[in-house]
Amino acid sequence: MILMLKQLGNKRIALGILIVCMLFYPFSVGYSSYFLTLFVITCIYVITSLSLNLLVGYGGQISVGQAGFLSVGSYSVAILSTKLGLPFLVVLPLAGIITALIGLLIGLPAVRLKGHFLAVATLGFGLSVPQIALKWDKLTGGFSGLSVTPSSLFASETQLFYFFVFLTVLIIWLINNIVKSSIGRAFIAIRDSEVAAQAIGINLSFYKTTMFVISSFFTGIAGGIYGYWVGFVSPNDFVITNSFLILAMIVVGGLASIPGSIIGALLFSIIPHFTDSYVGITNIVIGVAVVLIILFKPKGMVSMFNFKRNKSEKTKKNELLLKEEGNRGVNI
Repeated sequence: MILMLKQLGNKRIALGILIVCMLFYPFSVGYSSYFLTLFVITCIYVITSLSLNLLVGYGGQISVGQAGFLSVGSYSVAILSTKLGLPFLVVLPLAGIITALIGLLIGLPAVRLKGHFLAVATLGFGLSVPQIALKWDKLTGGFSGLSVTPSSLFASETQLFYFFVFLTVLIIWLINNIVKSSIGRAFIAIRDSEVAAQAIGINLSFYKTTMFVISSFFTGIAGGIYGYWVGFVSPNDFVITNSFLILAMIVVGGLASIPGSIIGALLFSIIPHFTDSYVGITNIVIGVAVVLIILFKPKGMVSMFNFKRNKSEKTKKNELLLKEEGNRGVNI
């Protein structure tokens, strides 16, 4: 009980520090548009990596087409705001809903697929979306792309920044609750053993489809955030390499871990800031990071932070066992 209270206290302290850092971030960077954009892009990847981890880490369904859902979300925002003139508070949720419907269409046939077959199917989706955006020029603008009508709800870029940060924190909280709910437990059961999950009454088709719908909904919201922040979307914004990058985030950060998804997204969003001035170095650094994590920390970087806690818990258990043995010796 004491250990639980200590852990809860540490989590609250860490969350408080994180919120304070987010609130003061614009001041610390002098309201620089570049650094604000870097932070928002990080938020987009945090949401997307969490969404993918829900599907891959918790659900055991391999997906390599997450960038396609980001494209759908960003184009939905551009089309709804520019061509239909809908307001910001309507457009952003609709972007998530439209992307969720696409996820439903992908999820229904994908229910019967497993392993590398499912990976190839989702890869095909990720490859096809940019091509559709290029060819369907009457709707998407083709090579020229589409501009996004700015929201009149926010007077400045800083206000929009704070709203997107708040939205990111809200989505993290929602996904955390989903993972801890009966739905999340069903996902984990399917990942561990589909046969055992079916034996205890879990509807595989329903929950596998639900995984794709929830994952694509939040990814569509992330794509919508990108569209509104950048103000422009094009077919080259989210290509297949972005799907591999998002997959690398959850592998390096930690599968089936919400903190791991956040760590991976932070790491791979910041690395290009330091390496983009050297041609080709970014991809090399990311590739080396993935290989090193797979070799030495298969559970991801998040396992480094759990190590001390696990070690201390084992030490305390050993001490309790020694005390019990000592008491038995005295009684004898």
